[in-house]
Amino acid sequence: MSWTNEQRYRPITDAKDEELAQLEAKVAKSTWRQKYHIQPNYGLLNDPNGFCYYHGKYHLFYQWFPFGAVHGMKHWYHLTSTDLIEWKDEGVALIPEYRHESHGIFSGTTLVKEDQLYLFYTGNHRNSAWERRSSQCLAVLSSDGTIEKMPEPIINEPPKKYTHNFRDPKVFKKGDHYYMLVGAQREALEGCLLLYMSDDLKKWEFKQELKTNHESFGFMWECPDYFSLQGKDVLLLSPQGLKPQGNDFQNIYHSGVFIGEFNEEKGVFDTQDFQELDKGFDFYAPQTTQAPDGRQILIGWMGLPDTTYPSDGDSWANCLTIPRELSIKNGKIQQKPIRELKQKRTSENHQHLEIANDRQRLTTLFSEPGEYQITINLETATRAGIAFRVGEEEETICLLDKAAEYFCLDRTHSGQPVATDYGTVRKIAYNQSVIHLTVFLDQSSLEIFVNDGEAVFSSRIFPEKDSRFIEIFAENGVAQIEIKQWLYE
Repeated sequence: MSWTNEQRYRPITDAKDEELAQLEAKVAKSTWRQKYHIQPNYGLLNDPNGFCYYHGKYHLFYQWFPFGAVHGMKHWYHLTSTDLIEWKDEGVALIPEYRHESHGIFSGTTLVKEDQLYLFYTGNHRNSAWERRSSQCLAVLSSDGTIEKMPEPIINEPPKKYTHNFRDPKVFKKGDHYYMLVGAQREALEGCLLLYMSDDLKKWEFKQELKTNHESFGFMWECPDYFSLQGKDVLLLSPQGLKPQGNDFQNIYHSGVFIGEFNEEKGVFDTQDFQELDKGFDFYAPQTTQAPDGRQILIGWMGLPDTTYPSDGDSWANCLTIPRELSIKNGKIQQKPIRELKQKRTSENHQHLEIANDRQRLTTLFSEPGEYQITINLETATRAGIAFRVGEEEETICLLDKAAEYFCLDRTHSGQPVATDYGTVRKIAYNQSVIHLTVFLDQSSLEIFVNDGEAVFSSRIFPEKDSRFIEIFAENGVAQIEIKQWLYE
């Protein structure tokens, strides 16, 4: 289906009950609907927004286009949770209504002040020549659940020398002032961040472009986040336009972090090496919040811009990752699945298998939604691994290769193809004989945590319903493979 601008740029308030019922019916027939990941009821989900803890609950919003699996007029959809596991559907939170947001309410963040939750977002407007006009906007969520939008932007337009690719405000307090970082693009088509300051969250003063050690690093910087962790300042962002470097930056767009030091008075973030946060095929626009116990929790979009997915034909697209706890180890961000996920464990299965120069299909373990802890030990084998969602012609492979010194995720034969122009294998350098994997498998995704979060691979897969077997294999010798499986409700 080819979508016209009129079809793409409609608010949910224009929808007829019959239209939404048809969407729901079509989505309900999709074989790729997730069991425990956040996904849209229908339509397209993308960036997580406004992730925070407020009034005894986690609040999470996401970008949402209601009418199909395309990028059109974006709304903010709202979920709440007390435990990061079970989420309550709170419905649509922000709907475009003013001229400056006539073509969508884009991404942003939240901040708690005086018992109210301030929602900062980008208003997207297109003029008659279809030129983008971006502004930064504010809505306020009160403790009784009502939301009041400010009728005018709090920042009308980008400063001179910057394009209208000007979006995704991150607001935080440091010292006696509030600060805002906005993703931006210089007129020279180089990505950067712009720094603003305020005393009341409503009147903002442009300070300067944030100075970094990465002056020419992609053509656009999106979705900034800033937080402190273990005494270090962390700047998270999604730069667009990076070129592949070895095993890094293999997807169309990427997300990662700088660990350094932020001097708000000088407007400087001393950036060191950029660490790509996820080595899988589908990960973008992550956002974090601090839990009441001090943990920094991250959730990302398990998808990518400018990418189509097989579920698009079922009138829905994309999901969010499981929440992850962040820490710093040896100067790098590590990500672990949140401990609360253990609450979802039901039946446990455990197998310890020795395999030599063979491939074996398991008869008591199947590829079901849940958690898998896997240890692969290459005793004399040069290569060994495990394949999920195995069918007649389908499989998704996790492979440890000692001879070539890498671990990889291979979705060459995972089912319906996705973004194959960017390759079907993702690797990390790895020269040890033993590797531990924690895998979260759902109906159309898997997230692999390597060695307690040293690396993560997040990926969508779209196999046939009957591709539900698990196989293990070893080449050129003997390998020990241990598997623990917990099914999720």
